[in-house]
Amino acid sequence: MHSMAPPGRSSAKPGPGNPRSLLGLGTLGLLICLGSSGLAVPAVQPEADARKTEAELQAVKAEIERVTRQVSEEQVERDKVSRELRAAEVSVGKAREGLDGVRRGRAECASKRSSLATQKRAKEADLLRNRGALAGQLRAAYLIGRDEPLKLLLNQQDPARAGRMFVYYSYFGRARAEQIHDIENDVQTISGLDDQLQAQDTKLADLEQQQRADLEQLEQARAKRSEVLASLTAESNSHAQSLERLKDQQGGLEKLLRELRRAIEKFPIDNNDAFAHLRGKLAWPVSGKVLARFGEQRAGGVKWDGVLVATERGAPVRAVYAGRVIYADWLPGLGLLTIVDHGEGYMSLYGHNERLYKAAGERVNAGDTLASAGDSGGSNRPELYFEIRKGGKAVDPRPWFKAAEP
Repeated sequence: MHSMAPPGRSSAKPGPGNPRSLLGLGTLGLLICLGSSGLAVPAVQPEADARKTEAELQAVKAEIERVTRQVSEEQVERDKVSRELRAAEVSVGKAREGLDGVRRGRAECASKRSSLATQKRAKEADLLRNRGALAGQLRAAYLIGRDEPLKLLLNQQDPARAGRMFVYYSYFGRARAEQIHDIENDVQTISGLDDQLQAQDTKLADLEQQQRADLEQLEQARAKRSEVLASLTAESNSHAQSLERLKDQQGGLEKLLRELRRAIEKFPIDNNDAFAHLRGKLAWPVSGKVLARFGEQRAGGVKWDGVLVATERGAPVRAVYAGRVIYADWLPGLGLLTIVDHGEGYMSLYGHNERLYKAAGERVNAGDTLASAGDSGGSNRPELYFEIRKGGKAVDPRPWFKAAEP
């Protein structure tokens, strides 16, 4: 689904007719008075700023959700094929997400099991070594004989030698006790590791079963998507029908952008007009091969408003610059779409994704992963559709990139 970034603080400029200007002057006068009287000026409470920011975030999220619902009702729900395609592609995305989660779980589980097995082998080596040491102690005690300490005590022929021997006997006794204690600990530790290994084996078996179920679900979702695409192709088999659908999709995107711009006007992002100075400095949002360029013909009377890049399925789609995600949902023609507001009227659009990682209202930085590339929206291969907009108007994105090709 598509996501949007959190609202920024308002950056209205002071002016003679701006109430904030009057408030600022009044505040300045109050500060001067307080300073001249020697009174301390209380610090602004960070809690109040946090509450205000949170309130703005919730407000912009509510506006975005309203626009998203409106778009869904007007452009998706009324079109049976679009509705079915969205449901199928969202199911594919969720199935892939579940499958990826299971695979990560299996990898972590296998890694933990390997670590436990290594610990067990080390403890088994300790046990073997301790048993060998104990055997040596027992052999030494046997050679000395059971009655030798008593004989030394009774004969008293050499008190110094007897004292040394009793020290040796004491040492051997303590050593034997320590070896026995270490052996008992090793046996208990190995038993515990065996239990943990068994638990990991059981977990791996469960995850493998879950992975098979997720794969089956993914295949079913893919089959459903293929069925819907076949229906879509049948409906648009004529040039006129295909052109009409393209125009409807383009009009839907334009309306969405107008509604989003109105929704976020109260919560502008202040990036100090930085985006405008980035021509020739941006990195491509994804690696791949350009299939279509800005201004090239798509169908009669319809041109590309951005660039289309063929890429690998699941390739990370990265934000070209910092901003706030203002849309993250499915849109006819573009599939799973993310739109980022960069401030000062600049937006970037990322379409045909397989999965979206950022939600409405979230702030993002340049290079953050917004989504993974896919073929949603009815594409027949993994690709990314990318646009840059200024004031709602599409501009050629190529001069903005540092490299000529992605």
